[in-house]
Amino acid sequence: MSTNSEAPRPVVLVVDDAPSSLGMLCDCLEAEGYTVLIARDGESALQRLALVVPDAILLDAVMPGLSGFDTCRRIKADVGLAHVPVIFMTGLSETQHVLEGFASGGVDYVVKPLRTPEVVARLHTHTRNARISRLARDAVDVAGFGVVLVDAHGRVAWRSPQAALWLAAVGDASVDGGLPGSVAAALSGASVHVTSMLSGAQLSVRNMGSVGIGETMLLLEQLQARSDTPSRLAEAALTPRETEVLSWLAKGKTNRDIGDILGMSHRTVNKHLEHVFEKLGVETRAAAAALASGHLSRSGELR
Repeated sequence: MSTNSEAPRPVVLVVDDAPSSLGMLCDCLEAEGYTVLIARDGESALQRLALVVPDAILLDAVMPGLSGFDTCRRIKADVGLAHVPVIFMTGLSETQHVLEGFASGGVDYVVKPLRTPEVVARLHTHTRNARISRLARDAVDVAGFGVVLVDAHGRVAWRSPQAALWLAAVGDASVDGGLPGSVAAALSGASVHVTSMLSGAQLSVRNMGSVGIGETMLLLEQLQARSDTPSRLAEAALTPRETEVLSWLAKGKTNRDIGDILGMSHRTVNKHLEHVFEKLGVETRAAAAALASGHLSRSGELR
């Protein structure tokens, strides 16, 4: 039994004020396995996009009301739609129009009258590339990081979904498509920059350097929120030696193991632990280890 029929059909949104003239193209796309949606103008296209995210968009540049170029800018400004490739199809063939198409966020530009096989081939290529890029982007987010690409003018050229959420959560307004001011500081050097988020968490921004012509990659990672309430460990005022013993206890070591590691007898280890239990207000090794493990998971070390 073939699995092709079970695979989801890619969706393409065709936006044109005279869709009847594209009958041959739409029929060909259906035959190639696409589900074709139609919109007659920019506003209706945006309404459809509020309900479904297509794999690609074929967009007329000249339409009554909202132009194709302005429609594309609106699409690219939406985090949930920015990854969708937009291919312009229009009778405008002057260089200035082609440049405007790319400047507004289009990935390709075909001139009418359309050559259907060429349009289909271009659509296949851009749909495949977008899908591969999206998988790579999602893999980055799953790994716990966000990625931002910044162009030579300091504007955000691309950002992963997680990065977009974190940038919005910084609460520092950006200007003209640029980074929030507190995040943009990371562009001035290769070191790690840390800024605060509205939630109280910390956002680590690492400048990874140049990744293309005039583009810089920033790697974002959310750090744990800092608590204003002192932890029981902080209040316990453990000595440096007691802290070392507790740290190894939290890692599952026995008294004898800890003694061998720290160069002391297991009886001395036991004496240190008695003091630790008393200061922490616990009675068992398990309770002390649980407190220490929780602190380690938040801060990475005992202090």
